[in-house]
Amino acid sequence: MARIKYYYDTETCKYERIKTSTWDVILNVLSILFLTLAMAVGLLLLGGSYFESPRELMLRNEVKEMEFYYQNIEAEFHKLEKQLASMEYRDDNIYRAVLGAEPIDKGVREGGVGGSDRFEDIRSKNIDHEEVIIKLEEMLGRLKRKVYIESKSQDDVVALAENKEKLFAAIPAIQPVANKELIALASGYGMRIHPVYKVFKMHTGVDFAASIGTPIYATADGVIDKAEVNFSGYGKVIEIDHGFGYRTRYAHMHGFAVRQGQHVKRGDLIGYVGDTGLSTAPHLHYEVFVNGAHVNPVHYFFNDLNASEYEKIIELASIENQSLGM
Repeated sequence: MARIKYYYDTETCKYERIKTSTWDVILNVLSILFLTLAMAVGLLLLGGSYFESPRELMLRNEVKEMEFYYQNIEAEFHKLEKQLASMEYRDDNIYRAVLGAEPIDKGVREGGVGGSDRFEDIRSKNIDHEEVIIKLEEMLGRLKRKVYIESKSQDDVVALAENKEKLFAAIPAIQPVANKELIALASGYGMRIHPVYKVFKMHTGVDFAASIGTPIYATADGVIDKAEVNFSGYGKVIEIDHGFGYRTRYAHMHGFAVRQGQHVKRGDLIGYVGDTGLSTAPHLHYEVFVNGAHVNPVHYFFNDLNASEYEKIIELASIENQSLGM
């Protein structure tokens, strides 16, 4: 029960009862409510300064989790970039160097991906953490481009390796007749005394003296481009197109073991030594062309000779003597 309050009236010299109006009650109640609300807000603000709300705590944990995964993804990106950089180094400095190809220009490998509007779609959606997403997209785009360029380069390297293997097989790298004692080489490349005209004349091949019927071998892989018979000049002659600009000619033969258009491998039997055409003794006249120009055949006798044998055959080929035919 509410207590009754009195006040002393000096005019009547009596205690009078204090009468409380309805508005006073309402104002008192409102004052108490306002004070309570103010205290509550103050406590919330004070508590918020020192303590996190459940939602804030949840969001903070989400951010930490995102940062953890982002750091892991970024670390994996950098690891992949290092592995790719190692592949690029081997590609440019080993594979391409061995195969005689130019390395890929650094500007091509490091070139940008797309234009400035590539991420406009992401920005227009106002996605949370859009800068993190854009950075990841940029890293992924750069890595994709590098992987694509390197994959294309690897395809080129494989093609170069296959061509290089074919190129090695196309080089006329052995002697066309068995010549282990190195005594078959009768006349070398260069100015020689012509066997008929007895004047110095350019001898565009080398002569191997051998008995009629001695086997003649293809000096490299290729296709028999010519197998014809002349009654003068080269006599019975075979020409092989080896590709890559290499071509060989075998002249004054006794007979053929192949036909025109036939594919041959290095070391395959193609015919026999003879004495046909303009020839003064049984021998094989052998020529090598590179891109249509005559070259000294002895410079290519490296597959079946060691260093000392090669030196000896170079010395024999350099002696000025008489050729045995054309």
